[in-house]
Amino acid sequence: MATEHFSTRFQDLDTWSSLDVLTAFYEGQLSAVAAVRSSLPAIAAAAQEAAVRLRRGGRLVYVGAGTSGRIGVQDGTELPPTFNWPDDKLVYLIAGGAGAIMKAVENAEDSVEEGVAGIRNNNIGPDDVVIGVAASGRTPFTIAALKEAAARGAQTIGISNNADAPILEACSHPILADTGEEVIAGSTRMKAGTAQKVILNLLSSLIMVRMGRVYRGLMVNMRATNAKLRRRSEVMVMQITDCDEATATDAILQAGGDLKTAVLIAMGASPQQARGALERSDGNLREALADFSKTKK
Repeated sequence: MATEHFSTRFQDLDTWSSLDVLTAFYEGQLSAVAAVRSSLPAIAAAAQEAAVRLRRGGRLVYVGAGTSGRIGVQDGTELPPTFNWPDDKLVYLIAGGAGAIMKAVENAEDSVEEGVAGIRNNNIGPDDVVIGVAASGRTPFTIAALKEAAARGAQTIGISNNADAPILEACSHPILADTGEEVIAGSTRMKAGTAQKVILNLLSSLIMVRMGRVYRGLMVNMRATNAKLRRRSEVMVMQITDCDEATATDAILQAGGDLKTAVLIAMGASPQQARGALERSDGNLREALADFSKTKK
């Protein structure tokens, strides 16, 4: 496996100056990001299908062991505050259980039975999107979970940093970022981990865009859970509708804090009209605005 190779270039790394070591690390991070470029078409295809399934009520399921599992958890936990993705539509299957997020659990990644059980116990089905992440692409836990999910009709996405890895054969949407050998041999928290995070950032963000949770580059579905975010909501309503601050504040109040509803209210809709337009457009603000404009004519 390329991610496990030892590079003679770095065999005396510990004798280098700190700046030279950091430069090597930095260059490795840049190459990790560059390695994602060729996977963009695969990411786009995976996101397109995922949005269709999730609109039917499906869940996003992150599967992984060790570093890969933790990176998946990081990606998923950012979706509720950023895009107001429902917490009950997220599932995390981590080898060794939830405790493995904070502390390594030895040998957990080798358990095929645990991977299968995680899928079965969560009743994964055809509307669900299962994302398996493994730098080696050979993790038994993750591959077993993907295979079981596929057998149940779920969409399966496999992310690996090694070409020809089994995980890429075990899923319907293989995504490869061939990051090669690490500066510190086998330390896939470095280049491989960076590429995985970039892929998950791109994948989940595009899914949310396709689901109408972004409008004009703005997080119109975010949860305004503090003063900073409430202020951001007001600014976004003003930006979208070109209204003044007082109108934006009042619209948000009438909307019960829902930013999309507030935008329509600021455009002249009643709360009932705004909610109706959003319901007809499945929450897509662009479509709801067009719908409301038609009713005004």
